[in-house]
Amino acid sequence: MDKKTGQDIPDQQRLLEAREVIKPYVHRTPVLTCSTLDQITGATLFFKCENFQKGGAFKFRGASHAVMTLPQDQLSKGVATHSSGNHAQALSLAARMRGIHAHVVMPENAPRIKVAAVEQYGGNIRFCPPTLPDREATLEKVVRETGAAEIHPYNDYRIIAGQASVAAEIYEEVTRPDILLVPVGGGGLLSGSILSTRYFSPGTRVYAAEPEKADDAHQSFRQGRFVPADKPQTIADGLRTSLGSKTYPIIMEGVTDILTASEDSIACAMRLIWERMKIVVEPSAAVPLACIMDNPVPFRNTRTAIIISGGNADLMNLPWMNQAASIH
Repeated sequence: MDKKTGQDIPDQQRLLEAREVIKPYVHRTPVLTCSTLDQITGATLFFKCENFQKGGAFKFRGASHAVMTLPQDQLSKGVATHSSGNHAQALSLAARMRGIHAHVVMPENAPRIKVAAVEQYGGNIRFCPPTLPDREATLEKVVRETGAAEIHPYNDYRIIAGQASVAAEIYEEVTRPDILLVPVGGGGLLSGSILSTRYFSPGTRVYAAEPEKADDAHQSFRQGRFVPADKPQTIADGLRTSLGSKTYPIIMEGVTDILTASEDSIACAMRLIWERMKIVVEPSAAVPLACIMDNPVPFRNTRTAIIISGGNADLMNLPWMNQAASIH
């Protein structure tokens, strides 16, 4: 049980209740297909486009669930979190919708587009060095100073329950896909996807996608023990965090495999999605397609649903501006 919230791992009823809570606030995002990408990968792909979500990423689902279920007596002091960008945006927007303050700790190297969005949504930003210990220490200080309720970006069952709605919506539109492929950073989206799969599409296998240069979840799964992230340098800035104490056990029990993709493949996959699907995605959102390109065998001749996690790309710093991203 979570000592802060008094909650256990969300069961089916909790997931259904979370969907009702967030329904007035979130977009039901579309599922798109692309015959060119099907031909390239040898799979039938279904892309759940959370780049069209409010705040530009799936993170708004979990953040809005956490904020909208806050007890009345916690509202006056607001909420606080640490985030490289998407959760920071989501929490700031959700807090503004409920008329409360959001205090956000962001690493100094956070993408400019995400910093600007947090400011636009009214979040109060405190910058810190770009390491998890620095983020957590700074957040502790902010919580002490403000009395705000901490809303962790992924290690919170309220967040996990909100993120689970992405996969639940997929299963209402794509009947029994063989595989659900989910990007993994801290594991909130992956944990929620595993829980939704357990209750709403138990025959579907859940795979996770991770950058080679931020492969702590991959190593944790392979070694059967928690391996923290160690100064990841990937362009997929949303996937640079370690798994949490709440996400780790759900993932280890429920994921079929955790695959990795090279930086070149991530850039290539991102460019393919832009060019072939005509939609804007950020590097983290391209990691699942990159993993299929680097690990084609498990996906060949399958019906695979992919979660496009977000579209908050820095248009002045696109990967193919800095490195070769040849299309194969």
